[in-house]
Amino acid sequence: MKKQLLSMTVNGEEVNLAVTPNTTLLEVLREDLGLTGVKEGCAEGVCGACTVLMDGNPVRSCLTLALEAGGADIVTVEGMATGGNLHPIQQAFIEHGAVQCGFCTPGMILASKALLDRNSDPSEDEIKTALAGNFCRCTGYRKILEAVSAASTGHTEPRRKE
Repeated sequence: MKKQLLSMTVNGEEVNLAVTPNTTLLEVLREDLGLTGVKEGCAEGVCGACTVLMDGNPVRSCLTLALEAGGADIVTVEGMATGGNLHPIQQAFIEHGAVQCGFCTPGMILASKALLDRNSDPSEDEIKTALAGNFCRCTGYRKILEAVSAASTGHTEPRRKE
């Protein structure tokens, strides 16, 4: 299969590489760019472990063809920290014990970032809706909700549904 040129921005850096038309964004990120924070869970777009942000929107990189990301701005969990400091969402996940086995964590964090970029003070129901497509096999949902709530407001205690 003939390769085509893919140009995109990944975590703030321009990337140019040749890919076949059937190559997924997940494959490019993990195999070509070494960004292993992007996980392959189900490979069917169900679990959310492969979630990345494309132009600020959460997408399933296992279902997104790499060429669809041409010209896009892609953010992975590796691109969230700045100047050696974790992003507030990443820090909240640590502080609230929302990281268990860690497999779902990158996708959860990126889905949370997309939500908080759109709505800086979401309700618990809005957080649940935003994270609905991301599964945690360790059943750490309560701590994940607490972490996202804390990151949204800077509070140290979780907010409850009003």
